[in-house]
Amino acid sequence: MEVKQILSMTQVDAEAWNNLAGTAYPFIRHEFLLALEQSGSVCEHTGWTASHLLVIKQHQLLAFMPMYVKQHSWGEYVFDQSWAQAYQQQGLDYYPKLLSAIPFTPCQGPRVVVQAGIDFQDVMRLLLDFIMQQADEQGISSWHCLFPELQQLEQLRTLGLSIREGIQFQWFNKGYTDFNHFLTAMNASKRKMLKRERRRVSEQGVTLVRIAGPDVSEQQWQIFFQFYSLTYLKRNSQPYLNLVFFKQIARTMGEQLLLILALKDEQPIAAALSFVGDDTLYGRYWGCYEEYHSLHFETCYYQGLDYCIEQGLKRFDSGAQGDHKIARGFEPITTYSAHWLKDERYAKAINKFLESEQKQIQHYKELANNYLPFK
Repeated sequence: MEVKQILSMTQVDAEAWNNLAGTAYPFIRHEFLLALEQSGSVCEHTGWTASHLLVIKQHQLLAFMPMYVKQHSWGEYVFDQSWAQAYQQQGLDYYPKLLSAIPFTPCQGPRVVVQAGIDFQDVMRLLLDFIMQQADEQGISSWHCLFPELQQLEQLRTLGLSIREGIQFQWFNKGYTDFNHFLTAMNASKRKMLKRERRRVSEQGVTLVRIAGPDVSEQQWQIFFQFYSLTYLKRNSQPYLNLVFFKQIARTMGEQLLLILALKDEQPIAAALSFVGDDTLYGRYWGCYEEYHSLHFETCYYQGLDYCIEQGLKRFDSGAQGDHKIARGFEPITTYSAHWLKDERYAKAINKFLESEQKQIQHYKELANNYLPFK
């Protein structure tokens, strides 16, 4: 087996890539990563230079790993800016670094995709050796693998990588037949709260519609993008993604998209876009013109829960952050990242930091579990 590095998704056969990737985890599809590049959302100018790794044997694609050369730490959702500052204080360069992750997507999933019958550890050792060689030749400080699925994490751990923990909140379908059935699992006060929030939305004259990706019109994509952009502009920042990106994935993988529109007087006032995996709904982007009572909860959470129950999906991954999700039935789960730092001195220091941080994360998770609304 040999490693081949490509600088664009156009340099790998889409069918060969997708035969390995499948559709269970939409963000690793060739169409998704290609749209990030071709829209200009991911490029050297934005600080994300594609540097994907392929494992080839006799011209056959056996494995791949998305990877980027990063010049900053924005859009990653695993915050290492303090590590960069520590390097800077000693006159060292933390950037460029190598990152195996899905840009702007803090959702757990496969980070190394390997053909059935090929040993993952053999592939990962080969890739890690290649990464270390690249680090020496190109002045790379480190390699980071963000949000790997749990099975791959354990295999990364055995290779001696530093493991970092985080917390997200996800909803799990425990065989619910409808939303009211889900409510019966909650204690009385939270059950009343959720009913009241849904009622408040309808009392304000707001209705919600769910539109499958292939049925979203050109005008509706324009409207959604305005909402999405407003979420960033309200914080005096620029959106990571552009309209070209959304139109391209609508065209190339629309069957895995779900748009939820909130309407008042038949006019859109808010929207949320999710991705549909084999057993998971991934809530990703949201925006609104103005705030309405409980509108965010209805558009981003309750509509998604309804959809999961109707479609028999097992899980709703609503993305990063959000203590407010706990009271609405989203349970704390541990997320992970794996890290290799070329400078052994900093690797040891960061390992000590991670040990301390892990205790705080576990304590926070225990507290969050205590506030879950279930009986």
